[in-house]
Amino acid sequence: MAIYTLPELPYDYSALAPVISAEIVELHHDKHHAAYVKGANDTLEQLGEARAKDQWGAVNGLEKSLAFHLSGHILHSIYWQNMTGDGGGEPLEKDGTGELADAIAESFGSFARFRAQLSKAAATTQGSGWGVLAYEPLSRRLIVEQVYDHQGNVGQGSVPLLVFDAWEHAFYLQYRNQKVDFVEAMWRVVNWQDVARRYRTARDGAANLLLV
Repeated sequence: MAIYTLPELPYDYSALAPVISAEIVELHHDKHHAAYVKGANDTLEQLGEARAKDQWGAVNGLEKSLAFHLSGHILHSIYWQNMTGDGGGEPLEKDGTGELADAIAESFGSFARFRAQLSKAAATTQGSGWGVLAYEPLSRRLIVEQVYDHQGNVGQGSVPLLVFDAWEHAFYLQYRNQKVDFVEAMWRVVNWQDVARRYRTARDGAANLLLV
């Protein structure tokens, strides 16, 4: 039985247009994300077989495969929820996202500085990867991370709140090699309600994450 399943999109394929075309959303979700789900399940099955037979020759590769596919599944699951067709702007007190706005200002100095840092992180990731706004539970502050592939260069225990997918499959059919243009357009579909909810959950649960 599969452990992981592909979540349904919270909107139609065309809901994010013109920022992200319906063709890209369909391929990205139904093919690429689905492949990470299958990869995670297949790897867990192979690890189970290795345990049953006490054959550990491939464990190093299997552990790397699990990290790659499982992190891809998790990041994509957040990615779809992070976007909405009527999103954009910035978090504000009047729409219930004021706590997030305050945390951004405290951690980065201003929303503009935060936006510039996350944009640069996403656009300059070498090869394939992500720009991520994360909650760091030790300092109880927000940080920006540059995630290579799906799981590298990440602070242990940090909780992703807002993720920008900078893999070519996320934008190339529409933006060609202009990753910077895609990242800039992404700000028009950010679902700040979702990001604020994730921030509150991470902040309130931080005491349970690390016993320090």
